[in-house]
Amino acid sequence: MTAQRYVKPARADEIFSRAITAVTKLGVSVAGSRILAVRGRKSGEWRTVPVNLLTLDGRRYLVAPRGHTQWVRNMRAAGGGELRLGRRAEPFTVAELDDADKLPVLRAYLKRWGWEVGRFFEGVTASATDDELRAIASGFPVFRVV
Repeated sequence: MTAQRYVKPARADEIFSRAITAVTKLGVSVAGSRILAVRGRKSGEWRTVPVNLLTLDGRRYLVAPRGHTQWVRNMRAAGGGELRLGRRAEPFTVAELDDADKLPVLRAYLKRWGWEVGRFFEGVTASATDDELRAIASGFPVFRVV
């Protein structure tokens, strides 16, 4: 079995994440931020993490720039969760995209948030070729919010 890509957060990432979480919990979306709440696959307890909610061609997507994280594993097990902004909580389900379907989503995600998450994309930018995006697609889970 091939190891799945995972980038452990650096100390600066954890500090940034806490700041974005605090502001988003107050009801202020920072560049499209939401709090993703998903049930833990073992504990069943709600787990939360800030995410960037991408809207592309009228559909919404969640991208995991650090790879196969705990929230990704929990999302696969739960099949959905809640997107929170302030006091509002929107329940949703997801459909995970196949690698071949990720290219336009990854490109749009990098175009919108490359300044924030670009370091996780192994030198690949929004202007990358389709072949370059295809080469990294398996390391970046993408979910369509249904």
